[in-house]
Amino acid sequence: MGLKLNILLCDARSEPILLKNCIWEPAPNQAVTVGQALIALGVVTGQTDPKISRKGCFGVFGKRKDWDSPVYDGDRLELYGELLIDPMEARRKKANKNLDARLQAKAAGRKGRFLSK
Repeated sequence: MGLKLNILLCDARSEPILLKNCIWEPAPNQAVTVGQALIALGVVTGQTDPKISRKGCFGVFGKRKDWDSPVYDGDRLELYGELLIDPMEARRKKANKNLDARLQAKAAGRKGRFLSK
């Protein structure tokens, strides 16, 4: 009798998001890694599978993991979809939006000051 791992597979690559409880019983000499779990659960065929070709497309509990990262009983193994917007661009837009609002408020204050005279 070997080690049994209860893993929750969360596939967020498409709508609706798939949540599936899986039980994986690795062989005694098999590595207990994220990569081996993905292969055993039938998600991919290997590390070079085109389904996971981009960096950061899988993780555990919201943290990106590497292929050789360990996986433990009760972990939630997640498969992520592609980003819809670049995080740097989103931060830049938000910063510019706040800057525009401050400049407009400052200009409105100046305008009111000159009109009152």
